[in-house]
Amino acid sequence: MARSPLTLAAAATAALSQATGVRTAITGAAALTEGAGGRFDSAVVHLDDGSRLVVRVPESDEAEAEAVRETTALAALTAGVRAMMPFRAPEHVGQARLGTRTARVQTYLPGYRVDAAHVPPGRGVATALAAAIAGIHDLPTSIVQGAGLPARTAAQVRTDTERLLDRAEATGRLPFGLLRRWSRAVALDALWNVEPTVTLGGVDPSAFTLTDVDGVPTVSGLLTWGGLSIGDPAEDLRWIASAPDAASDVVVAYSAAAGRSPDTMLAERARLHAELEFAKWLVHGHDSASETVTADAVALLESLDESVRDEPPIGSGTISVDDAIAALGRVPAGAAEAVDTSMHTDAYDPGLIDGLLDEDAEATAAPAASDTVDQETEPIEFSDWPGTDDAPAAEESDPDDAAKNALRRWTGTA
Repeated sequence: MARSPLTLAAAATAALSQATGVRTAITGAAALTEGAGGRFDSAVVHLDDGSRLVVRVPESDEAEAEAVRETTALAALTAGVRAMMPFRAPEHVGQARLGTRTARVQTYLPGYRVDAAHVPPGRGVATALAAAIAGIHDLPTSIVQGAGLPARTAAQVRTDTERLLDRAEATGRLPFGLLRRWSRAVALDALWNVEPTVTLGGVDPSAFTLTDVDGVPTVSGLLTWGGLSIGDPAEDLRWIASAPDAASDVVVAYSAAAGRSPDTMLAERARLHAELEFAKWLVHGHDSASETVTADAVALLESLDESVRDEPPIGSGTISVDDAIAALGRVPAGAAEAVDTSMHTDAYDPGLIDGLLDEDAEATAAPAASDTVDQETEPIEFSDWPGTDDAPAAEESDPDDAAKNALRRWTGTA
């Protein structure tokens, strides 16, 4: 049973008291809801000084491990590191035991968020996100190394990609066309001339909070840090497959903002990482012995295989950014029946697949602001905060919606 905001407020009081030695006055609490499959119970609490904090309690061992990674990453962001960033990161302010779990309290970051499929082209959200991601990638790698966080060389990134392909092939359900396409990409030395950087492990645009400065969207904060590591910067740009109208602007703005030598294969590796999300879905279905998930993954893979059949190979150097993502935009939705497939992992980017499945999404849809609470006892809308909880979604009648929602439930972001 989900914990009430009052219970979470009590846990926050205990956490703050342990951290400061002073009993903090909490004047109100409200649930944070987005339907995350029960991975976390979450609430925003109001303090008597007018500030707000977020308290989260994991509901599984997997969610607990995710919370530990997040806390470790935030601890690596010292005052000096935070001064390098033009936007804010949450601060871990305390924790306390709540039954058999740990309640963790972080600072609240106001702002609005935009899903990848709703990122419009041109100056604004697209260029702001690109510059923010480039800023993360330009941070000193010693930040990650000093904190003992994961670090991969270019060779290890390539090896991990090959290992994923081997696991997908071993299921016996991977279309041969994609196996050949991806095998060629893995074998292409030029594609893997990667300069490893600090990365977020595959960030999604909705993880960023934005505010408008003189009418121009500007990144003001980044909510999710659990994937902080050293690796391939292209992984943090794989989401452009869900934002075809803005992709060119994102890549151009990123390249202009990045303080490194130009990466001529950046967009093509980003595309490869995006396509391989389908392979991850297949491997998950196979490993979890879920024929429904596997069948849905196979349908998606077959659609992708058909879409890219006449496209140049990845890494050919003959395709533009727009051409590189066009095929992904043509992949239709899967047709699996609704099923709870929660895997409780952050290795998969649900926003990417959601964008690929929904060709009719309006790329210029207005973002929804979520930085205010009207009443202390009224649940607030805080879309895309990672790991918040809500009641399970109703049974889907549209099989396309069922497929999308099943994919979202995989990571608990329905």
